[in-house]
Amino acid sequence: MAHCSRTVADIKRSIRSGQYLNSKGTTEFYDCWAQTYEWDMMRIGYRPAHLAVDFLNANFCGRREEVQVLDVACGSGLVAKLMSELGFRHFVGVDGSKGMLDQAAGTGLYQDLRLALLGTEGLPAETGVFDVVILVSALSPGFAPVSVVRELCHASKPGGFICIAKGSYPGAEEEIYKKDLERELQLMEDEGLWSLVGIKPTDRYMENAFVTTEADGKDEQEERYIRGNVYLYKKSISTSI
Repeated sequence: MAHCSRTVADIKRSIRSGQYLNSKGTTEFYDCWAQTYEWDMMRIGYRPAHLAVDFLNANFCGRREEVQVLDVACGSGLVAKLMSELGFRHFVGVDGSKGMLDQAAGTGLYQDLRLALLGTEGLPAETGVFDVVILVSALSPGFAPVSVVRELCHASKPGGFICIAKGSYPGAEEEIYKKDLERELQLMEDEGLWSLVGIKPTDRYMENAFVTTEADGKDEQEERYIRGNVYLYKKSISTSI
């Protein structure tokens, strides 16, 4: 396959080139990247989908084959692939990239795929329908705004799970975004919209695309990886949203 000649350095340069584009540029970037996306991310130690699915599965009780899953920012379908291995069968996917949705369609796992750019368009999902709503790695400046988390909660059934994986990327804008996100997550809990099931931190969310040289010392070695968290919430039974 042609993309097998791409090195880790090539992949990291590609990721850096796509950071902080406007929404139109971001969708075009992912349209072009779609065919090699999963292979490329595997090469740089991309773990968020595995971390999120594992944490969700460890806390989920119920008949997985009956569960309705909303996979937000589904990309090429990696989350659905991992969840299907655990017995989940019913998936609706949402993504802002037509190229990514074409890849997701090729998995044969989704009953429906919907094109929508998070934050620019409303989340195309029915209210209170899904047993599980999962979003991996889309909460970041230039991608999905913090306000999207309320839409995730809105789509979940009362008592349903909302799983969010978020990397701690470098940069001042990212630091502001992270604080805003954590403030909103806590505010929604204070409002009684959902309750926190748990937070799973990791020191190796994925390799840091902004590190361009081989790490030699201990401190540099740590910088090779982006840290991150998986957040798992349960929607309140009594909430009306």
